Amino acid sequence: MRRNAMRACLLSGMVALALAGCGSDGKKAEIDPNILPANYKQEIIDTLTHTLDDPTNVREAFISEPVLRPAGKEQRYTVCVRANARNLMRQYAGSKDRIGYFYAGHLNQLVDATKEQCGSAAYKPFPELEKLCLGSKCE
Repeated sequence: MRRNAMRACLLSGMVALALAGCGSDGKKAEIDPNILPANYKQEIIDTLTHTLDDPTNVREAFISEPVLRPAGKEQRYTVCVRANARNLMRQYAGSKDRIGYFYAGHLNQLVDATKEQCGSAAYKPFPELEKLCLGSKCE
């Protein structure tokens, strides 16, 4: 009797799994790659926190608004960032431009920018990056 109950249980579980697979048409929902990035400043700060040699005491920080522009064969939202950060010896290394590429509204890549990429960017002050502080001594 127990075996029959176990078989019935297994059979009903397999039927439930098979029916669950029928509910899907097999197509994945299309993702819009060009959603305007809403939280772009915070995503840039989070990324620079992990990539700069010394993410504290950044000077001369500027950022552009997200702009839809060609990226390879497609269009993507991009943001240009300019900042003067310190190196591992705690010396300012000079202002450096970076370009951030966004996919589906989120930062996908932040790399060094060429003059062609960010030379004509409309920069505005980025005080949030200059105020970045790590550790318990902040504020």
